[in-house]
Amino acid sequence: MGTAVYPLRLGLTRCYVIRDRGAILVDAGMPWQAGSFAKQLAKTPVRPDEIRLIVLTHGHFDHAGSAAAIQRLTGATLAAHVADADLVEGRRITTPTPQTGWGAVMWPALAPLMPALASRCRAHVDLVIGDQGLALADYGVDGKIIHTPGHTDGSLSVLLSTGQAFVGCMAHSGAPFRLQPDLPIFADHPDELRRSWDKLISLGATYVYPGHGNPFALEAIRSPLTKQQWGRTPADRTAPR
Repeated sequence: MGTAVYPLRLGLTRCYVIRDRGAILVDAGMPWQAGSFAKQLAKTPVRPDEIRLIVLTHGHFDHAGSAAAIQRLTGATLAAHVADADLVEGRRITTPTPQTGWGAVMWPALAPLMPALASRCRAHVDLVIGDQGLALADYGVDGKIIHTPGHTDGSLSVLLSTGQAFVGCMAHSGAPFRLQPDLPIFADHPDELRRSWDKLISLGATYVYPGHGNPFALEAIRSPLTKQQWGRTPADRTAPR
């Protein structure tokens, strides 16, 4: 049958149903999007009860906001990295670190929203992923979950054997964040994010599905990865936020 990818737009966030022998969902979108999820999924050949796993690329509200509601709809196991599980479950609240001028402009508008939204969108993490990641064979998908820190400490990516990589906020490629494929405007640890890209490339990533914006060939991110001006200086990163 081969692997099929069905993008779903849940608010500002692009989520992905991956179907092979089984089906999984990468990210759960912004809060109050379960109805939109159901309507969009109904246009695909995938039934809600076929989705056995929801992989959260990280714990921010725009990627985990509808996780609990979609989990109830599908009955799927919810997976997140151990370092971000407390964000998903509402035991810790954080705001993203701007890494570009545009990120600094957007930050004052986003910062007050995140604590309020995060407290209303808690979900229980059933499967805690460690740094070693997880093979997806048991879920009927030929690929694996990979720990790719940088945007957050617990950021994850899904890499299929085909080279398709679902990277959350390791890159942005659409409004309102970026107009073309580029490094994200927010990241807690920019140096780690670069290393995570090196890791994905070494493991065979060839085509990228970001959490915000349109998919793109890996070549589109190679030039941004060489930019020395991206990312705050070490002094900036330790300054109070």
